[in-house]
Amino acid sequence: MIESPPQKYNPIKVEKNILKFWDDNKIFQKSIDQRNGCKPYVFLEGPPTANGMPHPGHILTRVIKDLICRYETMKGHYILRKAGWDTHGLPVEIEVEKQLGLEDKQGVDEYGIKKFNDECKKCVFKYENAWVDMTKRIGFWLDMENPYITLKNEYIESVWWSLKQAWDKKLLYKGHKVVPYCPRCGTALSAHEISQGYKSVKEPSIFVKFKLKDEDAYFLAWTTTPWTLISNVALAVHPDEFYVKIKYNNQILILAEERASTLLKDQNYKLLDGFKGKELEYK
Repeated sequence: MIESPPQKYNPIKVEKNILKFWDDNKIFQKSIDQRNGCKPYVFLEGPPTANGMPHPGHILTRVIKDLICRYETMKGHYILRKAGWDTHGLPVEIEVEKQLGLEDKQGVDEYGIKKFNDECKKCVFKYENAWVDMTKRIGFWLDMENPYITLKNEYIESVWWSLKQAWDKKLLYKGHKVVPYCPRCGTALSAHEISQGYKSVKEPSIFVKFKLKDEDAYFLAWTTTPWTLISNVALAVHPDEFYVKIKYNNQILILAEERASTLLKDQNYKLLDGFKGKELEYK
């Protein structure tokens, strides 16, 4: 029997040795200094919020950022990699509201805006050390000694400056947009905030017959949101798709040609007519 050779390679130990070598010899800083004067490649760190623990999703995005910056450095670019912390927004506010037992924005007003803001500033760096350790552990070269912080006046003023430049160049305009709104939080919500807590569920779907207004026939429609039927005011058809009129179980039905071949593939029905969706307009 052939015995397997002893496994001498310890990947975790090797990684830690490399990280220590980089740190001891300031390899990250040297990689920037040796490109001083070269064509810049601008890297803007999309800052994380440090009031929550980092997770595998954060690691993935940080690895990709590091990969691109290393690649562009190898191509000869000068890249400043400045870290940042996002200290604004709902995640921080909601966390503090829970800690203080505040149920709504009226509770925040009663508690005091300044006191509430001070508590938010304390909370926002709750897991800063965990974020710094994770960033170093995965080998993400980033200047975390001099980060930009969105609650600092110099950062806020830089945003005002940027907006002023956009305004002077007539790049800002006033418009209207439908956005999700939270009455409890008293603010609009981002798509990211809406998606939190989503899970896969099974929902009912139904087929519904809609009577044509001037003949004894029905449109056959399928919906996965039956709770919206109470407010239905119209049906939509695709102008360039083909629809068929069939006789099935002594009823005249109109439905999409592709759906008929699937839905009624084992049923007996009589084809009466066919047309493009455009011909069904206003029926």
